[in-house]
Amino acid sequence: MNIRQENIKDYQEVYNVIKLAFETSTNKDDNEQDLVVELRKSNNFIKELSLVAIIDDNIVGYILFTKINIGEYEELALAPLAVLPQYQKQGIGGALIKEGHRIAKKLGYHYSVVLGSEKYYPQYGYVKATTYGIKPPFKIPTENFMVIKLNKTNKKIQGTVKYAKEFNL
Repeated sequence: MNIRQENIKDYQEVYNVIKLAFETSTNKDDNEQDLVVELRKSNNFIKELSLVAIIDDNIVGYILFTKINIGEYEELALAPLAVLPQYQKQGIGGALIKEGHRIAKKLGYHYSVVLGSEKYYPQYGYVKATTYGIKPPFKIPTENFMVIKLNKTNKKIQGTVKYAKEFNL
């Protein structure tokens, strides 16, 4: 498996990967693939954090981290993480997360938030966001809104997350 930055030629294949990955998910909005299309056009898009996983010249997974605000600070949100159904539970999602975190650290980000499975994301270092005083801008069980601290900082980063307008929150 190879992980690399997404490029324009990947867009349609990534769209299909996201759509197929979320078809059977119980945690979906039915628009994850369209959200990515809109996020790519926004100022919150970070091309270095739009990554694909490739096996045998085919894109089998995708991850995107976009800019958010927590109080006065610019940080990241992980959304979406998508792996084709036939490739799930093989470590591809975890590899995408780890590579995304590595790049995010290098870019100087301190935190990444995620809305997702309380059984999946903690294995990659995510904890309840309330641990840091970070809150979602909507009602959600606290165990499903998580954060990871990527880089050391003395700044007190806390407050309600403000997502990119493309999230329609």
